Amino acid sequence: MDRSSPENLILVTRDPTGIAHVTINRPKSLNSLTKPMMTDLARAFRSLDADESVRVVILCGSGRAFCSGVDLTAAEDVFKGDVKDAEADPVAQMERCRKPIVGAVNGFAVTGGFEIALACDVLVAAKGAKFIDTHARFGIFPSWGLSQKLSRIIGPNRAREVSLTAMPLTAEQAERWGLVNHLVDESDLLKKAREVAEAILKNNQDLVLRYKSVINDGLKLDLGHALVLEKERAHEYYDGMTKEQFKKMQEFIGDRKKPPSKL
Repeated sequence: MDRSSPENLILVTRDPTGIAHVTINRPKSLNSLTKPMMTDLARAFRSLDADESVRVVILCGSGRAFCSGVDLTAAEDVFKGDVKDAEADPVAQMERCRKPIVGAVNGFAVTGGFEIALACDVLVAAKGAKFIDTHARFGIFPSWGLSQKLSRIIGPNRAREVSLTAMPLTAEQAERWGLVNHLVDESDLLKKAREVAEAILKNNQDLVLRYKSVINDGLKLDLGHALVLEKERAHEYYDGMTKEQFKKMQEFIGDRKKPPSKL
Protein backbone atom coordinates (compact mmCIF):
# COMPACT_ATOMS: atom_id res chain seq x y z
CA MET A 1 0.00 0.00 0.00
CA ASP A 2 1.29 3.46 -0.87
CA ARG A 3 1.46 6.06 1.87
CA SER A 4 2.17 9.78 1.58
CA SER A 5 2.10 12.84 3.82
CA PRO A 6 -1.27 14.64 4.02
CA GLU A 7 -0.15 17.40 1.60
CA ASN A 8 1.79 14.95 -0.60
CA LEU A 9 5.07 16.69 0.23
CA ILE A 10 6.64 13.35 1.11
CA LEU A 11 5.56 10.66 -1.35
CA VAL A 12 6.01 6.97 -0.57
CA THR A 13 5.33 4.14 -3.01
CA ARG A 14 6.01 0.44 -2.68
CA ASP A 15 6.70 -1.90 -5.60
CA PRO A 16 5.71 -5.59 -5.46
CA THR A 17 9.40 -6.30 -6.15
CA GLY A 18 10.40 -5.07 -2.69
CA ILE A 19 11.65 -1.63 -3.74
CA ALA A 20 10.13 1.42 -2.06
CA HIS A 21 10.44 4.94 -3.42
CA VAL A 22 10.48 8.02 -1.17
CA THR A 23 10.21 11.37 -2.95
CA ILE A 24 10.68 14.79 -1.36
CA ASN A 25 7.96 16.64 -3.26
CA ARG A 26 8.13 20.40 -2.80
CA PRO A 27 9.71 21.35 -6.13
CA LYS A 28 8.70 25.05 -6.13
CA SER A 29 10.85 25.50 -3.01
CA LEU A 30 13.65 23.22 -4.29
CA ASN A 31 12.38 20.58 -1.84
CA SER A 32 13.30 22.56 1.26
CA LEU A 33 11.99 20.85 4.39
CA THR A 34 9.36 22.32 6.68
CA LYS A 35 9.00 20.95 10.19
CA PRO A 36 5.98 18.77 9.26
CA MET A 37 7.90 17.44 6.23
CA MET A 38 10.81 16.46 8.45
CA THR A 39 8.43 14.58 10.71
CA ASP A 40 6.75 12.90 7.72
CA LEU A 41 10.10 11.91 6.23
CA ALA A 42 11.17 10.41 9.55
CA ARG A 43 7.85 8.57 9.82
CA ALA A 44 8.22 7.25 6.27
CA PHE A 45 11.60 5.65 6.99
CA ARG A 46 10.39 4.24 10.29
CA SER A 47 7.43 2.65 8.49
CA LEU A 48 9.58 1.25 5.66
CA ASP A 49 12.02 -0.23 8.14
CA ALA A 50 9.16 -2.09 9.84
CA ASP A 51 7.58 -3.27 6.57
CA GLU A 52 8.97 -6.73 5.84
CA SER A 53 7.83 -6.53 2.20
CA VAL A 54 10.27 -3.66 1.62
CA ARG A 55 13.87 -4.69 0.96
CA VAL A 56 15.48 -1.58 -0.56
CA VAL A 57 14.56 2.12 -0.48
CA ILE A 58 15.27 4.69 -3.22
CA LEU A 59 15.22 8.33 -2.07
CA CYS A 60 14.93 11.21 -4.55
CA GLY A 61 13.62 14.74 -4.93
CA SER A 62 11.09 16.02 -7.45
CA GLY A 63 11.85 18.81 -9.89
CA ARG A 64 15.20 20.61 -10.08
CA ALA A 65 16.67 19.57 -6.71
CA PHE A 66 17.24 16.64 -4.40
CA CYS A 67 16.76 18.74 -1.25
CA SER A 68 17.84 22.30 -0.52
CA GLY A 69 17.84 21.77 3.25
CA VAL A 70 15.64 23.04 6.02
CA ASP A 71 13.14 25.83 5.27
CA LEU A 72 14.81 28.68 7.18
CA THR A 73 11.55 30.60 7.58
CA ALA A 74 10.91 28.21 10.49
CA ALA A 75 14.52 27.95 11.64
CA GLU A 76 14.02 28.66 15.36
CA ASP A 77 11.11 26.23 15.62
CA VAL A 78 13.12 23.49 13.89
CA PHE A 79 16.56 23.90 15.41
CA LYS A 80 15.42 24.35 19.01
CA GLY A 81 13.02 21.42 18.88
CA ASP A 82 13.47 18.53 16.49
CA VAL A 83 17.25 18.41 16.77
CA LYS A 84 16.67 16.56 20.07
CA ASP A 85 13.68 14.46 18.98
CA ALA A 86 14.88 11.27 17.27
CA GLU A 87 11.34 10.19 16.36
CA ALA A 88 10.86 13.32 14.23
CA ASP A 89 14.44 13.40 12.95
CA PRO A 90 14.65 12.07 9.37
CA VAL A 91 18.40 11.49 9.46
CA ALA A 92 18.18 9.58 12.74
CA GLN A 93 15.46 7.38 11.25
CA MET A 94 17.46 6.84 8.05
CA GLU A 95 20.45 5.79 10.14
CA ARG A 96 18.23 3.38 12.09
CA CYS A 97 16.68 1.94 8.92
CA ARG A 98 17.93 -1.62 8.42
CA LYS A 99 17.10 -1.60 4.71
CA PRO A 100 19.69 -0.29 2.22
CA ILE A 101 18.94 3.27 1.07
CA VAL A 102 19.94 4.34 -2.44
CA GLY A 103 20.00 8.11 -2.85
CA ALA A 104 19.30 9.54 -6.33
CA VAL A 105 20.66 13.09 -6.30
CA ASN A 106 19.86 15.67 -8.98
CA GLY A 107 20.23 19.44 -8.93
CA PHE A 108 21.13 20.57 -5.43
CA ALA A 109 21.76 18.80 -2.14
CA VAL A 110 22.28 21.74 0.20
CA THR A 111 23.21 21.67 3.90
CA GLY A 112 20.41 19.57 5.49
CA GLY A 113 19.86 18.05 2.04
CA PHE A 114 23.57 17.25 1.90
CA GLU A 115 23.23 15.54 5.29
CA ILE A 116 20.24 13.52 4.08
CA ALA A 117 22.37 12.39 1.12
CA LEU A 118 25.12 11.36 3.55
CA ALA A 119 22.58 9.20 5.41
CA CYS A 120 22.09 7.08 2.27
CA ASP A 121 24.07 3.87 1.83
CA VAL A 122 24.73 4.31 -1.90
CA LEU A 123 24.63 7.56 -3.90
CA VAL A 124 23.80 7.89 -7.58
CA ALA A 125 24.14 11.47 -8.85
CA ALA A 126 23.18 13.24 -12.04
CA LYS A 127 25.86 15.09 -13.97
CA GLY A 128 25.80 18.72 -12.91
CA ALA A 129 24.40 18.02 -9.44
CA LYS A 130 25.98 19.97 -6.59
CA PHE A 131 26.54 19.25 -2.90
CA ILE A 132 26.78 22.45 -0.85
CA ASP A 133 27.39 22.94 2.88
CA THR A 134 26.19 26.42 3.91
CA HIS A 135 26.29 25.91 7.69
CA ALA A 136 29.23 28.30 8.10
CA ARG A 137 27.74 30.88 5.73
CA PHE A 138 24.45 31.22 7.59
CA GLY A 139 25.59 30.54 11.15
CA ILE A 140 23.85 27.17 11.49
CA PHE A 141 25.55 24.50 13.59
CA PRO A 142 25.44 21.05 11.92
CA SER A 143 23.42 18.44 13.78
CA TRP A 144 22.67 15.77 11.16
CA GLY A 145 26.24 14.52 10.86
CA LEU A 146 27.89 16.59 8.15
CA SER A 147 30.81 17.73 10.32
CA GLN A 148 31.72 14.11 11.10
CA LYS A 149 30.63 11.96 8.16
CA LEU A 150 32.02 13.95 5.25
CA SER A 151 35.62 13.92 6.54
CA ARG A 152 35.44 10.15 6.98
CA ILE A 153 34.37 9.71 3.35
CA ILE A 154 36.47 12.25 1.41
CA GLY A 155 39.21 13.00 3.96
CA PRO A 156 39.51 15.81 6.54
CA ASN A 157 41.33 18.38 4.37
CA ARG A 158 38.80 18.14 1.57
CA ALA A 159 35.89 18.19 4.03
CA ARG A 160 37.25 21.29 5.74
CA GLU A 161 37.45 23.07 2.40
CA VAL A 162 33.90 22.06 1.41
CA SER A 163 32.43 23.16 4.76
CA LEU A 164 34.54 26.22 5.62
CA THR A 165 34.33 27.82 2.15
CA ALA A 166 30.68 26.81 1.50
CA MET A 167 31.70 26.33 -2.15
CA PRO A 168 29.80 23.76 -4.24
CA LEU A 169 31.16 20.23 -4.53
CA THR A 170 30.20 19.04 -8.00
CA ALA A 171 28.91 15.52 -8.52
CA GLU A 172 31.86 14.93 -10.86
CA GLN A 173 34.36 15.81 -8.11
CA ALA A 174 32.29 13.95 -5.51
CA GLU A 175 32.57 10.79 -7.60
CA ARG A 176 36.36 11.17 -7.87
CA TRP A 177 36.59 11.65 -4.09
CA GLY A 178 34.48 8.58 -3.30
CA LEU A 179 31.28 10.27 -2.10
CA VAL A 180 29.22 9.40 -5.19
CA ASN A 181 29.08 5.79 -6.39
CA HIS A 182 27.69 6.39 -9.87
CA LEU A 183 27.59 9.51 -12.05
CA VAL A 184 24.97 9.42 -14.82
CA ASP A 185 22.99 11.64 -17.17
CA GLU A 186 19.99 13.12 -15.37
CA SER A 187 17.63 11.20 -17.65
CA ASP A 188 19.19 7.95 -16.40
CA LEU A 189 19.24 8.84 -12.69
CA LEU A 190 16.31 6.79 -11.43
CA LYS A 191 17.08 3.99 -13.87
CA LYS A 192 20.58 3.62 -12.41
CA ALA A 193 19.28 3.86 -8.84
CA ARG A 194 16.84 1.09 -9.63
CA GLU A 195 19.60 -1.04 -11.18
CA VAL A 196 21.54 -0.81 -7.91
CA ALA A 197 18.41 -1.64 -5.91
CA GLU A 198 17.63 -4.63 -8.13
CA ALA A 199 21.19 -5.93 -7.75
CA ILE A 200 20.70 -5.82 -3.96
CA LEU A 201 17.37 -7.65 -4.29
CA LYS A 202 19.08 -10.65 -5.89
CA ASN A 203 21.00 -11.40 -2.71
CA ASN A 204 20.19 -13.09 0.60
CA GLN A 205 17.95 -10.59 2.40
CA ASP A 206 18.96 -11.58 5.91
CA LEU A 207 22.65 -11.27 5.06
CA VAL A 208 22.10 -7.92 3.29
CA LEU A 209 20.60 -6.49 6.50
CA ARG A 210 23.34 -7.98 8.67
CA TYR A 211 26.07 -6.80 6.28
CA LYS A 212 24.80 -3.21 6.19
CA SER A 213 24.60 -3.25 9.99
CA VAL A 214 28.13 -4.55 10.57
CA ILE A 215 29.62 -2.07 8.05
CA ASN A 216 27.81 0.91 9.59
CA ASP A 217 28.41 -0.16 13.20
CA GLY A 218 32.06 -0.89 12.44
CA LEU A 219 32.57 2.62 11.05
CA LYS A 220 31.93 3.96 14.56
CA LEU A 221 34.88 1.96 15.94
CA ASP A 222 38.63 1.82 15.37
CA LEU A 223 39.75 -0.97 13.02
CA GLY A 224 40.81 -3.36 15.78
CA HIS A 225 37.45 -3.24 17.57
CA ALA A 226 35.59 -3.29 14.24
CA LEU A 227 37.32 -6.56 13.29
CA VAL A 228 36.36 -8.03 16.67
CA LEU A 229 32.76 -6.93 16.01
CA GLU A 230 32.77 -8.67 12.62
CA LYS A 231 34.13 -11.88 14.16
CA GLU A 232 31.55 -11.84 16.96
CA ARG A 233 28.65 -11.34 14.56
CA ALA A 234 29.97 -14.03 12.21
CA HIS A 235 30.08 -16.56 15.05
CA GLU A 236 26.59 -15.50 16.15
CA TYR A 237 25.31 -15.92 12.58
CA TYR A 238 26.83 -19.36 11.95
CA ASP A 239 25.99 -20.66 15.42
CA GLY A 240 22.36 -19.86 14.74
CA MET A 241 22.22 -21.70 11.41
CA THR A 242 20.64 -25.15 11.17
CA LYS A 243 21.90 -28.03 8.99
CA GLU A 244 19.01 -27.32 6.64
CA GLN A 245 20.13 -23.71 6.26
CA PHE A 246 23.69 -24.80 5.48
CA LYS A 247 22.29 -27.21 2.88
CA LYS A 248 20.24 -24.43 1.27
CA MET A 249 23.34 -22.22 1.19
CA GLN A 250 25.28 -24.92 -0.67
CA GLU A 251 22.41 -25.45 -3.11
CA PHE A 252 22.16 -21.71 -3.74
CA ILE A 253 25.90 -21.48 -4.43
CA GLY A 254 25.63 -24.46 -6.79
CA ASP A 255 22.89 -22.74 -8.76
CA ARG A 256 24.85 -19.49 -9.15
CA LYS A 257 27.31 -20.54 -11.84
CA LYS A 258 27.05 -17.39 -13.93
CA PRO A 259 29.31 -14.45 -12.95
CA PRO A 260 27.44 -11.42 -11.55
CA SER A 261 26.61 -8.64 -13.98
CA LYS A 262 28.41 -5.32 -13.64
CA LEU A 263 26.79 -2.42 -11.88
